[in-house]
Amino acid sequence: MPSRLPSAALERSDMAGVFVTGGTGYLGASLVAALAAAGEEVVTLVRDPGRAATFPPGVRPVPGDVTDLDSVRRGMIGCDRALHAAAHVRSWDRNPARFEAVNVGGLIHVLQAARDAGLSRVLYTSSFIALGPTDGQVADEDWSLPRRRHHNLYEKTKAMADEVARAEARKGAPLVILYPGVIYGPGPATAGNLVGKTILDFIAGKIPGILGEGDRRFCYAYVGDVVKGHLSALRAARDGERFILGGENRTLREIFQELERITGVGAPRRHIPYGVAKMVGRFHRWRAALTGKEPEITDEVVEIYRHEWAYSSRRAENRLDYRITPLRTGLEATVRGLRGGGA
Repeated sequence: MPSRLPSAALERSDMAGVFVTGGTGYLGASLVAALAAAGEEVVTLVRDPGRAATFPPGVRPVPGDVTDLDSVRRGMIGCDRALHAAAHVRSWDRNPARFEAVNVGGLIHVLQAARDAGLSRVLYTSSFIALGPTDGQVADEDWSLPRRRHHNLYEKTKAMADEVARAEARKGAPLVILYPGVIYGPGPATAGNLVGKTILDFIAGKIPGILGEGDRRFCYAYVGDVVKGHLSALRAARDGERFILGGENRTLREIFQELERITGVGAPRRHIPYGVAKMVGRFHRWRAALTGKEPEITDEVVEIYRHEWAYSSRRAENRLDYRITPLRTGLEATVRGLRGGGA
């Protein structure tokens, strides 16, 4: 991929749009809405054309899938920038090959199509999980772990995709890599809205207990902040830059305490040992393999929760004017949204 758009393409008036993948997902839907509100011409790749009805007026859906290079190429016609937010966000899949096909192969297709089309900018939405656990530290974009062990296929393939993206950026591609934290906030109850599901279970009293001591920190990022970070990166980032778009680093115990204050529902007091949770998760994964029904928890996910994933957004704050919504404020807005009271 060239580091700059060829001058002939710059003069073409029809090359003005932003091509978006993952536009029907939790984060992607907010990105599409924000781009449209900013006056951008938005083209979104959709696997299910019926879901395009939720897009703002003027957004053009293109049927396709990131695993199909030809449909990605068709979607980029008339665009000069791309925002690749599609991902296979699951803890388990009956077809495990889907993780690599979407998370790695999809990125490769977007990069190849962008290179062929001479796009001026590609934003790739990665994830904090691609960088690895930070146990005892607050890490930044340059964090790396020697002899890192991946805990499940989602983590492994996001790390693989990050290597692909970094290699392309080193070659001079007009690529910017973004690493959101655990995204939360108002929005649709999609597979990517993991915090929303947890809050609904909390309100319904369905949380059986706190995993371990509940003392591992995760980086929680308010969805509105992450969207603004994307738009700022689209305008102001330099080719090859990488930014964590995070928020406060808080423990599960602290999250539940805040939810208790906001909702009036008592936080769980029982602690579930990691070993017990792993046994339950292993059973759920075995049952899922037999029934095809996605498990509520797996032993692999329990291993992820054994670690800390604490990150700093200082670089984005300095370069992109990124601002962090306080966790308390963000959770209050999330609960209102889930209860039907809006953001």
